[in-house]
Amino acid sequence: MNASQAAHLSPEIVLQEMKQNGVTHVVWLPDSETNWLYTLMLAEPSLGLIAVAREGLAFSTAAGLHAGGKTPIILIQNTGLMEAGDSMRGWALGLELPVVMMVGYRGWTRNGKPADTAAVYTEPFLKAFGINYHLVENDADAPKISMAFAEARRNKRPVALLVGDEYHGFN
Repeated sequence: MNASQAAHLSPEIVLQEMKQNGVTHVVWLPDSETNWLYTLMLAEPSLGLIAVAREGLAFSTAAGLHAGGKTPIILIQNTGLMEAGDSMRGWALGLELPVVMMVGYRGWTRNGKPADTAAVYTEPFLKAFGINYHLVENDADAPKISMAFAEARRNKRPVALLVGDEYHGFN
């Protein structure tokens, strides 16, 4: 691993993990943080991209895809995840949806002093819903993506990957 890999989570690695885990659809709310990943996903013929207008719609969309035999992943920010709590409760938890949520951990910092209060509430929010989560900072953490898919399938519950790349997003 070179210094660049140690510093961030590369979109190529994320896409590789998606494909390795049979992801058929990416349900997401577009944002500037995922621009480089978006470019790669758009060029990948095996992925369907479904943009939602609000994060709460991601859960019902993912549930419908799963019911149709597809494998979705949800890409959203932590602020939107918190706003979508009731939808997550009803659709993802209520229907035992084995979905991986890749959550931009807005405000997170390595030094433990959040740059935004969204980071303060993210983990307690997930704990309140009983959702397991894993921090993914860089390419060395990429195996956690496959672990999350296996865990979601095994437990029939959503699992969150908190993307804590404080400098780049998915650059």
